[in-house]
Amino acid sequence: MGWIAVADEGGRWLRPDWAESPADRLLPRGTLMVEVPVTGAIRPERLMTLERETPWPGSLSLTALPGEGLALVVTQGTQVVQAVLPLDLDRREGGLRITYAWDSPARRGRVAAERTDGTLLALRDIAAPPPLLAADAQALNGQGLALCAFSEAVEPLGPVPTLDAATQVETPQGARPVADLRCGDTVLTRSGAVVPVLAPLERRVPARGSFRPVRLRAPYFGLRADLVVAPGQSLVVSGTDVAYLFGSEAVLVPASALVNGRAAVFEDTGPLVTWHQLLLPGHEALVSEGAGIESLYVGRLRRHREILRETLLAEVPPRLMPEHGGRSLKVLAPFEAITLAETRAA
Repeated sequence: MGWIAVADEGGRWLRPDWAESPADRLLPRGTLMVEVPVTGAIRPERLMTLERETPWPGSLSLTALPGEGLALVVTQGTQVVQAVLPLDLDRREGGLRITYAWDSPARRGRVAAERTDGTLLALRDIAAPPPLLAADAQALNGQGLALCAFSEAVEPLGPVPTLDAATQVETPQGARPVADLRCGDTVLTRSGAVVPVLAPLERRVPARGSFRPVRLRAPYFGLRADLVVAPGQSLVVSGTDVAYLFGSEAVLVPASALVNGRAAVFEDTGPLVTWHQLLLPGHEALVSEGAGIESLYVGRLRRHREILRETLLAEVPPRLMPEHGGRSLKVLAPFEAITLAETRAA
């Protein structure tokens, strides 16, 4: 079970067993994930379309409706499923991750919109969605988007892991790969505290769009060795320029904002990538290769059980699920990160 098709502007990948499948092979449950820019258009804008005539007629479309939200329409023969996801598209900066998940045998589905950091913006249940077909996965293309992908599983929503398996995390016993840490192990935080790991998280995702690996290069940012992270992984950056520009001792800078061709670069690792992260009692910074790196931030997710059960954290025992009231440090917006980078380059 997992991802079977991945596409972006640069090309596409199809898992061999699905590439060779008959076009009428059913996909009874699964997920379509797309990442789209928010353009602030004043007219309806078609974000993506899949259409087929064989082995029987069907289609799927996502449309941005200014003032209303996102419209999903799925047709299968004479069956039509429609849903409008209320969302103020005019006030969203950056991109959106939209997921349509269906489980036809269970007669349930959902469509959701998230920021690319996993913050859920809107969710709507869908009754009795039809299955899709191998033909739909085989026809998937980038359509000018950062990411389009099909999975044969109902993929989780919410916070996403962002660290490579080999990332060395400081513990009282020395540095250990993040993938080796388990619930009950302890780690050292940037402040010098020893805290327990409440849950280790792992997820395999398309290596495109907001999941595309970024290599943070040493010795930039105080790193002793390179780190490979997802674009949304934030690094703790401090210094007199940070204090002057932002009025705080340190800030969090997303890896995507640090990519400049030298200190940080995107790299290709194949169609899929597995990311890891650690859930701690508080929203604290881990230490890796001499630098502070953000641990998983979950906000007040524990208060929303109906959403929590749709996430990777659904299996965390309630007694271990923390509440993070707010991020421990300011997260720089893209324009602020550019200002900081230009100041350091001067």
